[in-house]
Amino acid sequence: MRIKRRFKEDADLDITSFMNLMIILVPVLLMSMVLARTTVLDLKLPDMADSSIPPTEEPPQQLELIIRADKFEINYPAGIKLKWVEKTSKGDYDYKLLAGVLQETKRLLEDKGIQKKDIYILSEKDTDYQTLVSTMDTVRSFKAVVAASVVDAELFPEISLGDAPPPGGSTGAIASPAGGAQ
Repeated sequence: MRIKRRFKEDADLDITSFMNLMIILVPVLLMSMVLARTTVLDLKLPDMADSSIPPTEEPPQQLELIIRADKFEINYPAGIKLKWVEKTSKGDYDYKLLAGVLQETKRLLEDKGIQKKDIYILSEKDTDYQTLVSTMDTVRSFKAVVAASVVDAELFPEISLGDAPPPGGSTGAIASPAGGAQ
């Protein structure tokens, strides 16, 4: 015996409420979306050393920031330690203290009549990228309050990059740690 099957109609889907949700949700999500922000830093790369020029006896008047595995070293003139900033107890670099030390260094240089806008950031080979970028951001400017508003005050915007000398390789005298007397 043959079974007769009735022809069934497909049920209509009511998607009106779903469409209403999408009409509201899509613009809200698009407005709250943060688009990618690209920041470009202008860097000066060190020039090739010319071997035909005899070396000068006086150390170059360069401000150096050396990124070590355990601290930042600030040298002025090049190779002579001025100050250093140790890592925090958590093992992170102390960028806030570094900014304060660089502000103090800039003030000291200006008191001596030296107008510096350039700095050499020398990093060890195993320095990670985020540390280098955070250091460059700290060196370029700091937050200052001017006329009841927060602005970015300039520190050393002209940044040059290079390789750090081996630890203990400089012949300069150690002046003081960050926050200490000179």
